[in-house]
Amino acid sequence: MDCAFMTADTTPPDPSFYAHPENSLGYLCRIAFRNFSRALEKRTLPLGVTAGQWRFLRVLWAEDGLSQRELSRRVGMREPTTVVALKSLEKAGYIRREPNAADRRVTNVFLTQAARDIEERLLPCVVEVNAMATEGLTPTEANQLRALLGRVIDNLQDEADTVLRRAGGE
Repeated sequence: MDCAFMTADTTPPDPSFYAHPENSLGYLCRIAFRNFSRALEKRTLPLGVTAGQWRFLRVLWAEDGLSQRELSRRVGMREPTTVVALKSLEKAGYIRREPNAADRRVTNVFLTQAARDIEERLLPCVVEVNAMATEGLTPTEANQLRALLGRVIDNLQDEADTVLRRAGGE
């Protein structure tokens, strides 16, 4: 994508600079995200897992038994969206939800054996999509991209948390 309006100058661009979608980091990240999701889902759907379900499974593979609220926060989804996704995962036999023993108002989410078993079949899908996405980049450039996106995420995290808290009724 050609960003003809970009300059090496560190002076913030004129606001009209962002009128062109190819100059908006948000737009570029959104398009990249959509392309990642589509490419991943093309590989995971034959295994019975949508891209949306993948996001929750990935988090639970790293840390099983999270509360629905914490899972929602880590995936970056609003709680009502999380509930819908968890219902589909439960119906597919990948998770079970249990009331928290210490606080019955809290529901914890646990993987089933079926979810553990499918992990080794799904991980190569994400490896393949990431390889496609970084084709033509050196390993150093790919690491720089991860680091830069991490900084962008950190810069916007407080704002995102505020929006999610408001949506969750806190």
